[in-house]
Amino acid sequence: MSFIRFSQRWLGAAAVGLCTLSPALAQDKSVAVLAIVEHPALDAVRDGVRQALADAGFEAGKNLRWQYQSAQGNTGTAAQIARKFVGDRPDAIVAIATPAAQAVVAATREIPVVYTAVTDPVAAQLVPSWEASGTNVTGVSDQLDLDVQIELIRQIAPQAVRVGTIYNPGEANSVVVVRQLQELLPQHGMQLVEAAAPRTVDVATAARSLAGKVDVIYTSTDNNVASAYEALYKTGVDARIPLIASDAELVSRGAAAALGVDYYQLGLQTGEQVVRILKGEKPGDIASETSRKQELYVNPAAAQAQGAALPAALLETAAHVVE
Repeated sequence: MSFIRFSQRWLGAAAVGLCTLSPALAQDKSVAVLAIVEHPALDAVRDGVRQALADAGFEAGKNLRWQYQSAQGNTGTAAQIARKFVGDRPDAIVAIATPAAQAVVAATREIPVVYTAVTDPVAAQLVPSWEASGTNVTGVSDQLDLDVQIELIRQIAPQAVRVGTIYNPGEANSVVVVRQLQELLPQHGMQLVEAAAPRTVDVATAARSLAGKVDVIYTSTDNNVASAYEALYKTGVDARIPLIASDAELVSRGAAAALGVDYYQLGLQTGEQVVRILKGEKPGDIASETSRKQELYVNPAAAQAQGAALPAALLETAAHVVE
């Protein structure tokens, strides 16, 4: 056999081998996940996203390169991580909570971005509307019907007139809820009393500032509050103020009740969008969604410690009773 003929056969065999390998290589995908901070609700979102990917056949360490980072509550750090992720060129970036999503969207107009656990993506300027954006961004919101939340407040604290809330004025999703409550509560004969907590360490001071001024405290999905909820619980007990949350995860940490999103399910729903993108759909063709599942959680012992008794009707309709 001549050298030339041997070389031709060897190259042909090598080409066949490369063709055989290329489909497997083509299946490898990469997803980068940025959370603004670590707390149970946002961790549950992350875990739900990862499970949805695994359910669709994208498994970390096999055919999926998965990386996760938390900004530890620092927006500057979030921007740095976002730029690092963009440099890595993943197939999709998942941004958990509004500040993280804003950082990622500011960093790229090309890489697909899927936001999640964002209350109002339009107000946060992530997408122009709730319809398919035509950009590189889509996602899943945890927005709640505030009229239903106010009804829950009425059931637990029927005589309440002054409703306290603690929020981070630098977090767009929290500001949106505060503005809506300012408009809605007077229609129900109540008024909002606000206390700002720009940092997690400010939550305890903000909570104490409401003692003696409010009849009940309602908190939205503010990440600073969620990260330091134990400080709020202490004030609720000391001042005998019922605590009502919109984050179901907070009921096990001292809220009397919450009609809120199941954040693990929110993560699964978000992961489904990521899978669609990994399979070839453009994020701009996928409309933003809201959570498909909301449940009532109650904690009778916490309510009693805060000077409230949960109505029997509320206990009967609760999906979860935390002991």
